[in-house]
Amino acid sequence: MYNSAFRRPGPRRAATLIATALLLGSAAPAVATGAGESGEKGKASAVVLRSGLQVSLLNKAVELPLDLTLNEVGAPEGAQESAEKTALTATLDGVDQGKPFHLLRADVASATASVDDDTAVGEVKLVNAAVHVPGLPGTSLITVESVTARATCTAGERPEAVAELPATVDVLGTEVAVTLNGTTAVDVPGVGEVVLALAHEETTDDTAAATALRLDVAVNPLNLNVAEVEGSITLAAADCERPEAAPEPEPEPEKPGETPQTGGEEEVETKTPDLAETGGDSRTPIIAACAAALVAAGGGLMFLRRRGAGRG
Repeated sequence: MYNSAFRRPGPRRAATLIATALLLGSAAPAVATGAGESGEKGKASAVVLRSGLQVSLLNKAVELPLDLTLNEVGAPEGAQESAEKTALTATLDGVDQGKPFHLLRADVASATASVDDDTAVGEVKLVNAAVHVPGLPGTSLITVESVTARATCTAGERPEAVAELPATVDVLGTEVAVTLNGTTAVDVPGVGEVVLALAHEETTDDTAAATALRLDVAVNPLNLNVAEVEGSITLAAADCERPEAAPEPEPEPEKPGETPQTGGEEEVETKTPDLAETGGDSRTPIIAACAAALVAAGGGLMFLRRRGAGRG
């Protein structure tokens, strides 16, 4: 008799081994694919005039805020906005019996903000503009022939800010030379003081901002029941935020059996046997190896069986 520990595998076990080999041969590695989405959109905004003034009446018992904007626009994510009003009229109770007054008058006063996939732009243009404050009906706070403020942010490029002014502006009836990126103080006895910040430009890696004029105002007109006017006025300001560049597409994974070709003008063709012609496929080598293992195991079992029988 032969040892029961060396048994010939039955049909069911052999079928299980072959099925396992088939499963192993058919398994293929999973390929992860990334989504090459475009980058986030940029932002842009522009404003012709923004005021933050505090008006005190003669009795000092009443202070009236004068917070106004003209032609303020903004454009996020693939939009465009524009405004072209040329006058800003305001009224304040207690000032000139509540009659309206013009804070700004201009021949051209336009603001535009636009954003597309690659670029965000904010831009302001002013032509022949005059700014007034309550209590000074016959005198302009400032007059300027032309003003441009532009901020441009393009994906993959350094943002740009540009503020353009004429050589001179008129402040409280006084001609003032324009100094870029500096401040100028104008003091008019009996009227007050105006400090101008002219042509301010600022950029970072992702943003740009341009302001043509910023005025810090402190005047005491003592007219039309107005004692003091204090605060700030911004004239022509634009800013933007750069869109993110679209990510680079991921390289396609190499297909099994492909050999990268390097160098040389002539291409060397590498060809693998056409498995369809021989009736096989990519699993054939694995299945053949498993079958050979089973045959070898069967031969070993037969040898041990005969040896055991001879000893018996």
